[in-house]
Amino acid sequence: MSKISGAFTQWAEAYGRFVEIFTDGHWWVTGDCMENVGKTTKRLLQNAYPYIYGGIKGSSPDSEGYARPTKETARRFND
Repeated sequence: MSKISGAFTQWAEAYGRFVEIFTDGHWWVTGDCMENVGKTTKRLLQNAYPYIYGGIKGSSPDSEGYARPTKETARRFND
């Protein structure tokens, strides 16, 4: 009785494996999604309220603002 290999037991075993993989995959994706939402929310709050959260970490006070071109427009495409 320990090695029952009928059609129903094979189907039940296959269905159990499918449900396990399906559930595990969805938990993994949901966890990653929630982690990214949390990180994004934290970044948005740092930008919106820099006096509370200390602003964005790693930004240099010497190079704030927009990027400035270092070459003339014509020379950029000739190099």
